[in-house]
Amino acid sequence: MIINIEMIPSYKIAYIRRTGPYGLENVSIMEQLKSWAREKNLFNESSIILGIVKDNPKFTEPKNCRYDTCLVVSDEFEVDTEYINVGKIIGGKYCVFKINHTVDAIQKAWMEIFSELSKRNYEIDDRRPILERYEIQMINKHFCEICVPIL
Repeated sequence: MIINIEMIPSYKIAYIRRTGPYGLENVSIMEQLKSWAREKNLFNESSIILGIVKDNPKFTEPKNCRYDTCLVVSDEFEVDTEYINVGKIIGGKYCVFKINHTVDAIQKAWMEIFSELSKRNYEIDDRRPILERYEIQMINKHFCEICVPIL
């Protein structure tokens, strides 16, 4: 796991929300979003896909946990379908964990990132969401990132 500090800009996003236990079901929503993006010619080598975990399963029943699968879009983008939502991600300072793009590595990273943040004396900024970032160029090299907002 490679760790860096990065200023992530604010983004306009198109997204699909799934409610239910976190896990492999989120992959199907990711594929649905990518399929829609390909149809609209929005998916290419510079695309950025974000996964946003909206709830902590320690405090929210798994059946009520929300996960947003997002595509970064231009500020001019307008949605033309009812199952795609549009929103905004507020930018700022993030601790970025670069990890192997495998189910096992992602699960392991989720187990380790909070102790790693504590070791480095980083305080999480609860006003912004934690992001799973999937840049196409990085995925092609079998990597992805978990980006934790910090103060």
